[in-house]
Amino acid sequence: MRYTRDPDVTRNLTWQPHDTVERTVAFLRRCLAGIEDGSVVPWVLTERDDDRPIGMIELRPSGHRAELGYVLARDWWGRGLMSEAAGVVVEWGLALPPVFRVWSVTDVDNHASARVLEKIGMQREGLLRRWMIHPNLSPEPRDCWCFGRVR
Repeated sequence: MRYTRDPDVTRNLTWQPHDTVERTVAFLRRCLAGIEDGSVVPWVLTERDDDRPIGMIELRPSGHRAELGYVLARDWWGRGLMSEAAGVVVEWGLALPPVFRVWSVTDVDNHASARVLEKIGMQREGLLRRWMIHPNLSPEPRDCWCFGRVR
């Protein structure tokens, strides 16, 4: 998964670029464990005619809420792919009987991610001060915008 090594792709994420195959394998194991315990529903994004991963998107259900997270390889930015995928995942999540709210946060400086969330009908609900550590930006918690969509 080439995109996991890209510092531009991982800049606004909660994990650092993968520097070894072992780190990627550990990440995939965590995904599988999350699938098994129901804490995460991930999808690998690929090209239509190719099985190589170009990104991931996941929903993390917790009671009546589900958190949305995603990552996409730089070569695919600006094509509307993440908006398309995220829109489908949000609709799917809101159709689950216990889920009434899908939400996501993005760093205040990550304007592209905020735009994706707005394009799929999520509303900017407010500023979460010192909410999340993005280790590729700062060792301290950073401000994030919170977005949500409810049924």
